[in-house]
Amino acid sequence: MSVPKYKPKSKLTSSDTKANPSSTTGTPESMVSSSSIKNASTKAPAQQLDQTTQAFSQSDTVVDDSSFVHDAVLLQETVAAVLGVKSLPKQTDNDDQNSLQLSGIYVDATFGRGGHSRLLLSQLADDAQLIVFDKDPTAISVARKLASEDSRVHVIHDSFATLTDSLAAIGIMEVDGLMADLGISSPQIDDGSRGFSFMRDGAVDMRMDTSRGQSVAEWLEQVDDETLANVLYEFGEERHSRRIARAIKQMDSYKSTLELAEVIKVAHPNWQRGKHPATQSFQAMRIFINNELGDVDDFLVQSIPILKTGGQLAVISFHSLEDRRIKQFLQRHSKGQYPEDENLPMPPKRPRYFSKPKRIGPSKAETSQNPRARSAWLRMATRTDTAYQQTDAS
Repeated sequence: MSVPKYKPKSKLTSSDTKANPSSTTGTPESMVSSSSIKNASTKAPAQQLDQTTQAFSQSDTVVDDSSFVHDAVLLQETVAAVLGVKSLPKQTDNDDQNSLQLSGIYVDATFGRGGHSRLLLSQLADDAQLIVFDKDPTAISVARKLASEDSRVHVIHDSFATLTDSLAAIGIMEVDGLMADLGISSPQIDDGSRGFSFMRDGAVDMRMDTSRGQSVAEWLEQVDDETLANVLYEFGEERHSRRIARAIKQMDSYKSTLELAEVIKVAHPNWQRGKHPATQSFQAMRIFINNELGDVDDFLVQSIPILKTGGQLAVISFHSLEDRRIKQFLQRHSKGQYPEDENLPMPPKRPRYFSKPKRIGPSKAETSQNPRARSAWLRMATRTDTAYQQTDAS
């Protein structure tokens, strides 16, 4: 479908009135054309923008992200959810008492730096399997090192949007649990060369998978003002998108993230206290160039046929554009109530693929230790025994 046209609002949304100190904005691949956006949402302003960088230092130090230890958000809660238990065993000096020793096949759809995967592996039996996905080549390098140390791990360098096809290619048709952390990782932010940060200079890239696809700089060279404004508004909820888009298109080149951020800063007429004026625009371009929302939609739909009866789905999101999709998907397929049926005199009986979903936020202890967790939500649900019907799972 075409990019939705800009629709000015007379009032500030809640995301416009809350201070959100941030140095950038994410997560996962398929390239979207500059004149279309897949599954774009035009309803209900986001309650919060991506806040994943609130905890990051604004120093100019670039880290070696292959060795960076990333603080996994909602770690214990997510692993417990994907295993279908209320909580994990308490840590003791006895390794046997620390582990549930569960068998089965599990998927970490966003490996990152492996925080969730490592804890999950500690709870699995020797005959269990863990398949990990990621688009980031550096994350894949970390995953392959883990796989060389643990034969239970199988690595797939691709988007989780390829879930069912990628698993089928290695002979897996059903799994016991799926987990995904949709947040951008600290190493990706701290490496200025990736282009995600407007606090560190680097190429205007922003691709999750730097081995394929079009960079933001390449896209900006081709896109027209109106399409750019629509992207900034749709995926960043930037109220001044047209003014910013015009300023961006007047730039001579798109080689520097700091230069791009400065142009946005100058063009932005209304800064929010404690929030860089380029925050929403950078988020929008990153989400668009990586087709993040389209990938999330594809992943969720594929969770239905791939999960066994009783299998667990656990997904962490960091901004409401993603969280709203997860919430609506689980409501749709747990209640069997589809929005398109609301006006029908006799709505058809729809299958219920999931049990009543649950939502968990981070504890005060976690947010005090890791401010990045403040905007995180974990949504989880159990696959019912309802047989999958392809026409009903959209």
